Amino acid sequence: MIRADQALAWRALQGHYEAHGRELDLREAFARDPARFEAFALQAPEVFADLSKNRWDLMTRKLLLELAHECGVPARRDAMFAGEPINTTEGRAVLHTALRAPRGAGPHSDEVHAVLDAMLAFAERVRDAPASGIRDVVNIGIGGSDLGPQMGVLALDAVASPAITVHFVSNVDGHDITPVLARCKPESTLFIVASKTFTTQETMANAEVARAWFVAGGGRNIARHFVGTTTNLEAAARFGITTTFGFWDWVGGRYSMWSAIGLPIAIAIGAEGFRALLAGAHAMDRHFVEAPPERNLPLQLGLLDVWNRDFHRYGSRAVVPYHHGLRRLPAYLQQLEMESNGKGVDLEGCALPYGSAPVVWGEPGTSGQHAFFQLLHQGIDVVPVEFIAVRTPSHPHTALHRMTLANCLAQSQALMSGKSAQQALAERAPTASSTIDADVLARHRSFPGNRPSTTLLVDALTPRSLGALVALYEHRVFTSGAVWGVNSFDQWGVELGKALCSELLPRLDTGDTTGLDASTGGLLRRLRG
Repeated sequence: MIRADQALAWRALQGHYEAHGRELDLREAFARDPARFEAFALQAPEVFADLSKNRWDLMTRKLLLELAHECGVPARRDAMFAGEPINTTEGRAVLHTALRAPRGAGPHSDEVHAVLDAMLAFAERVRDAPASGIRDVVNIGIGGSDLGPQMGVLALDAVASPAITVHFVSNVDGHDITPVLARCKPESTLFIVASKTFTTQETMANAEVARAWFVAGGGRNIARHFVGTTTNLEAAARFGITTTFGFWDWVGGRYSMWSAIGLPIAIAIGAEGFRALLAGAHAMDRHFVEAPPERNLPLQLGLLDVWNRDFHRYGSRAVVPYHHGLRRLPAYLQQLEMESNGKGVDLEGCALPYGSAPVVWGEPGTSGQHAFFQLLHQGIDVVPVEFIAVRTPSHPHTALHRMTLANCLAQSQALMSGKSAQQALAERAPTASSTIDADVLARHRSFPGNRPSTTLLVDALTPRSLGALVALYEHRVFTSGAVWGVNSFDQWGVELGKALCSELLPRLDTGDTTGLDASTGGLLRRLRG
């Protein structure tokens, strides 16, 4: 396997970019080729993608596919699915795909399905509210133990049990847990403490607060009202927890919603729904492994990310779901992509000569239009936008849904087509100043256009389609990481701040600033008052 810049296809892409890619105009491309939409449309399980509004052409795609082959993406993909230790810095396999494989069809199948069966049986008992007495479930976790489950529960609210409310606490700032506890009652609340090691600083601090609140409110049976998703049974027992569901070191945190970490999702949507979530993800797994490169959606999305990041030099990507249920998807994808591929060295520890992960950010569609879309349309920086639309809503308000879809289509059209100053001159602008020069106003009201976007469509937001969509993003991130030659499955960059926090915490009590830099010491003194 070779790094991207060592491949012949990379040099060919550089030449192609200078000759054809840099100045590619999407409006001209569509005018020249009426079949452009069909050429760049891809169907994967549960997800249809329109890649035609990106600034690439058929030769770009051909060379990118050659790049993937030269960089050994198929071989690295197969090694991942086979359970080889491709997380080289930690010597671990990467087998989140095994968590959604049917019984007997993946590595560690007996262990995986034993935990899955036990977890889903427990979820069903909790969901039987008259028998369990549980009305509120509070998941205490952080990072992958929070973002995935929270995103999934919000996305699938339409099929969730109305008898139980699921809450999420991740921030060690007490302003997060305090209002959650105020809405709950000790006798009808179940707490899930989600930490593989049961030592995560923020999670355990919040868990201690929750336990103290429970006891102060008259709660007596900690073992009945607290459950752990952890492998540290001894630490959980010391806390008072006797019911635990474990997972393995080959499950990375940001890939763990398919494991016992998904317990809040299972409680919300039930065992059948959770199995459908897994089935949708598994269908995308098979597509990634079996679909030919020219029809392989996660492969092509990952290669498009390389093209946008390293040739067009786009430094960020906006993810804009036109479905309120997907409002936490951008936050989930921030961790998935930026923690996976936000690396500065390759697998050999050598400095990268090119950029890897872009900054990923976003908000739900129509709200974002009244916030950051001004920059997307008229700002200096070009930001590729990823639109996600759902054809069939889970609510009865068809007029609202038509408006949502129309807005989604209009924004991608506007980014591409833009508006010339001549067009703006011919329009009437009712809110414009009556004293401003018409030509000056036209320049203010013109849009450059030729701004790239991708649109992903799903028929309905169901457990199965959500599973497929998330797995699509996982494999897309894998693809770009494999091309860049980075380890997409470690996260050393989060360690330093945590270590320094442990050193600073007692200093807030003592006021000792010995050895600190002047800024940190000055801020610490200021915070102590």
